[in-house]
Amino acid sequence: MTNVLFVCTGNTCRSPMAEAILKSKALPGVEVKSAGVFAADGSDASAHTKKVLEEQGIPFAHKSSGMTDALVDWATYILTMTSGHKGTVLAMFPGAAGKTYTLKEFAGQDGAGDIIDPYGGPVEIYRSTFEDMTESIARILNRFKKEKE
Repeated sequence: MTNVLFVCTGNTCRSPMAEAILKSKALPGVEVKSAGVFAADGSDASAHTKKVLEEQGIPFAHKSSGMTDALVDWATYILTMTSGHKGTVLAMFPGAAGKTYTLKEFAGQDGAGDIIDPYGGPVEIYRSTFEDMTESIARILNRFKKEKE
């Protein structure tokens, strides 16, 4: 089993969107969760996150959660939206070293930068973030398939 944990700041925009995208691929042997480095437990996904996922036909129910030792232990891979998130995860959870990457780093897009934070912006920014993440997740699908071979 491969357990993927997506991480952003508040677990209401980027990481739940990434979680929904990867879950929608229904990969056998891959489980997906998301969390935030500074998330309040129990918040809904942002309205624009839900709208963009609905537009793409991706069903998703979400309640935010903060990072915990249990999630770190559960995860095979911890994929963060930014290099700042990666640094925060490693500072808070030293045991996450060796399995924590930015999403673009893990996808082999070194130098491609961070996934931009759409929080508070118009729905068009959320759509752009969705497309950026979809590209990166398509690349990690290939990586997971190779790992299964």
